[in-house]
Amino acid sequence: MRDLDHRVVGGYVVQGPAEASRNLTAIAHAVGGEERARAYGHGAGVLWLTGLSGSGKSTLAMALERQLFDRGYGVYVLDGDNVRGGLCRDLGFSAADRAENIRRVAETARLFADAGFVVISAFISPSREDRQRAREIVGPGFHEIHVKAGLEVCEARDPKGLYAKARAGEIASFTGISAPYEEPQAPDLTVDTAALSIPQGLALLTRYVEDRFGREAALGATG
Repeated sequence: MRDLDHRVVGGYVVQGPAEASRNLTAIAHAVGGEERARAYGHGAGVLWLTGLSGSGKSTLAMALERQLFDRGYGVYVLDGDNVRGGLCRDLGFSAADRAENIRRVAETARLFADAGFVVISAFISPSREDRQRAREIVGPGFHEIHVKAGLEVCEARDPKGLYAKARAGEIASFTGISAPYEEPQAPDLTVDTAALSIPQGLALLTRYVEDRFGREAALGATG
């Protein structure tokens, strides 16, 4: 930095992410995942609900949260609209911003899962590449759940009026209209909300969670 007489009065070094990360050291927790599972009576992981807007992701996520909590689970929902109101409110809807949105959510979900929670993530997350990156971040506890409903069904529901705005050109890069949605090729579970009612979809999800994260599964996994 120079003053008005062009004399050097200071300077600084800009560190990018790569340089900064070299100065970080991961600290091991004093409580392990197996201990948490035994103490809480259930396993931990991330249910990643993906699907078009209007497919029923948020409705199912909140209903499942209530159901699991009532059964004694430590459970929390990360929802697209809620996250974009805080953690990701600086991001837009370009491909790069959407990818960063999913990365941040995956990192947050991983922390919740490390703490012993069952995390329910409800995001359109239209890109297979972004969802694969989320799986890599979370690790073995990641479960991709396709909340499936065709565009015609979702547009007919249009609970937030977003499809109407997208058709009118008021929303750019809207998934299903002016931006693509890449369906999961091999999801861990599909919940077809065009064929199933919300209670039926909830029952399917609850069975899935009980089979993989319930007390017997958790205690079996920890020996």
